[in-house]
Amino acid sequence: MTRTASTDTVSPLAHLKRNGRLDHFYIDGQWQRPQGEGVAAVVSPATEERVCEIALGNAADVDQAVQAARRAFAAWAATSPLERAALLGRVHALLVERTELFAQALTLEMGAPITYARTAHVPLAAEHLRVARDNLADYPFIRPRGTTAIVREPIGVCALITPWNWPIYQITAKVGPALAAGCTVVLKPSELSPLSALLFAEIVHEAGIPAGVFNLVNGSGPEVGAAMSSHPQVDMISITGSTRAGVLVAQAAAVTVKRVAQELGGKSPNVVLPDADLDRAIPPGVAAAFRNMGQSCSAPTRLIVPRAALDRVHELALATLAQMKVGDPTDAATTHGPLANRAQFLRVQQMIEAGMQDGARLLAGGAGRPDGLEQGYYARPTIFSDVHTDMVIAQEEIFGPVLAILPYDTVEEAIAIANDTVYGLGAHVQGTDKDQVRAVAARIQSGQVHLNYPAWDPQAPFGGYKQSGNGREYGVEGMEEYMEVKSILGYYA
Repeated sequence: MTRTASTDTVSPLAHLKRNGRLDHFYIDGQWQRPQGEGVAAVVSPATEERVCEIALGNAADVDQAVQAARRAFAAWAATSPLERAALLGRVHALLVERTELFAQALTLEMGAPITYARTAHVPLAAEHLRVARDNLADYPFIRPRGTTAIVREPIGVCALITPWNWPIYQITAKVGPALAAGCTVVLKPSELSPLSALLFAEIVHEAGIPAGVFNLVNGSGPEVGAAMSSHPQVDMISITGSTRAGVLVAQAAAVTVKRVAQELGGKSPNVVLPDADLDRAIPPGVAAAFRNMGQSCSAPTRLIVPRAALDRVHELALATLAQMKVGDPTDAATTHGPLANRAQFLRVQQMIEAGMQDGARLLAGGAGRPDGLEQGYYARPTIFSDVHTDMVIAQEEIFGPVLAILPYDTVEEAIAIANDTVYGLGAHVQGTDKDQVRAVAARIQSGQVHLNYPAWDPQAPFGGYKQSGNGREYGVEGMEEYMEVKSILGYYA
């Protein structure tokens, strides 16, 4: 299976340096100009200045990419796991080799502090590729059950929609397992943070992927996302985004009865049990709530603590906050940069005001920008205490640096508070009695629970209960999302 030679071999980022506009998509093994005529500005959240313009696609661009993926599917699905692993290994090596280039792009497009981009965004994204590669080494695509063969086969053409908050991380979390499973893909990255996605297309091309196996179309959700969701030749769609966006995708996909995997919103609890060592439980919890400037769907933004320990919790939380430096994301000393875009900045301001209006106790932060930062989408890291579950800030996903501390009197009440949400994506439990920690974790309605801040595990399935979505990403289960199950009776007779 060979790749079609490109009719335009100029890198999209070379175009950016030349004329400030990225007007190419990656379709069928080559960079192509879109059929759509729309454009969107990429804005630096640190300066509010326009970085460049990108071309936006339309339904015709989507159809072209889907048809390319459809033509490539049979041959790619027929490749051996060893061949697919080799390709993923080359993509992984190129991503690691170009860590600095990707980190710079992330800082520019969504304001990730450069140190955090180098040490978290890019390395964790690379891990998804490594895991996808490694899982192919011994995965049983055919397994016996009596005389029946249980066969897992690639589902087909997969449309992937990724968000702006962890741009390259979310791309590799979908593309890696989809390609490992033997599927072909059409990717729509967020139009708000497209630079790292275009860099990713470059390394996939350089790794030697066959034409049509990987395709990228930039565009808006209402146009390109909707066209992907409803396209009759798309077999599966996977979206990471807001619950509202996930509902729209599912509605559009229902007409063609395609599989829909959704990783959506969250309002994750962090339950600190009465026997927890507060010095070990509170600082990491506050840091986790504010990671990526709070723009993480599974960030533990509800800190549920014993009422009797409130004073010490406040002291530790404020001390942790004091160590954070909000500022220029290009400064290596900055720990927290701006919010990723203007709409999110306004949303966070609105939610902080709602917390104050509802009577929550403001411990730190508040509305407005931090002192000395008059330009850019910078928000003040904010901590509220004495929060009740009926308050807006306890129920709605804020997606910003806002932590709500909710006191409880009994462990039963703590569990009830943790589950008092329409979401169920991530959760944390802290305590010294391991049996009690495990028992509480078992009662929390969440797709993933972290006990006493364990190391991140890229093999641990990730996904949601309730309105946090359906399906799983990461690990073997993430790859199996992109497969169909076939039973062949009499195979071993």
